[in-house]
Amino acid sequence: MTDTFVALSDPTRRLLLDRLSEEGGLTLSDLAEDLPMTRQAVAKHLAVLEAAELVASERDGRCKRHYLNPVPLAKMARRWLGRFEEVPLAAMAGFHGPVGAGQAART
Repeated sequence: MTDTFVALSDPTRRLLLDRLSEEGGLTLSDLAEDLPMTRQAVAKHLAVLEAAELVASERDGRCKRHYLNPVPLAKMARRWLGRFEEVPLAAMAGFHGPVGAGQAART
């Protein structure tokens, strides 16, 4: 799971994941298009995403096509965000209810 957080910590990698979520099967050249970096830099970002299993790749002749793998994201959401779904938001913020007569006198 640590690899997932590390991979998501970089805005360029999040942009690559966004592009892959919109259209899978993109090549390195497709992903590098319009980015202010070299294809080699994009390849390094893809390697981090592949190591975190956020991107799956397959060979298509001489091309390597990349696809978003949403499974690690779903696991992370269940583990880290799911536990807060049943907790009232007011309790998480430390809210104790409306100011009562006893509390108003202290201010």
